[in-house]
Amino acid sequence: MNAPVLVPGGRIDEKLQIVPVRIAVLTVSDTRDEESDTSGHVLAERITGAGHELAAKEIVKDDVDQIRMQIKAWVASGTVDAIITTGGTGITGRDVTPEAVEPLFDKKIDGFSVVFHLVSYQSVGLSTLQSRATAGLIGGVFVFCLPGSNGAVKDGWDKVISAQLDSRHGPCNMVELMPRLLEK
Repeated sequence: MNAPVLVPGGRIDEKLQIVPVRIAVLTVSDTRDEESDTSGHVLAERITGAGHELAAKEIVKDDVDQIRMQIKAWVASGTVDAIITTGGTGITGRDVTPEAVEPLFDKKIDGFSVVFHLVSYQSVGLSTLQSRATAGLIGGVFVFCLPGSNGAVKDGWDKVISAQLDSRHGPCNMVELMPRLLEK
């Protein structure tokens, strides 16, 4: 009999079967293509390695309209439960992911940014201040916006998102909320 595996902020009950989540990955970059999209590949590998379905993977330019168009299409498709973006969350002039995505949120998940920065601080110290990582709900789909570095993607997935998208995580997780996200 397997004991629950402790993870930051909870436990994974490995006696239970994981409920696969359909996750899309959106890389936001003016310079990356499929070959050089290392952070997108890291996310895709971790998603499938955790037992989830990689529902889609795309790359768009640092452009508000392109980012919004792709996210809206995935939300409208009904084939995606969560979207993780990588890139465009910094503070330079070309970083527009939060500006593109946050106006689409039905609800913002304020705690995501706080927890991400706590985790990120352990890896990069005060440089975490340069990230505007954010998360929210759009049409019943979870959207997490991570920085574009491989380290930030690993921290974001490994130490924050993966446990909340694991149906075996306790004391609670986001998967158990999915059937109720569109309640009125």
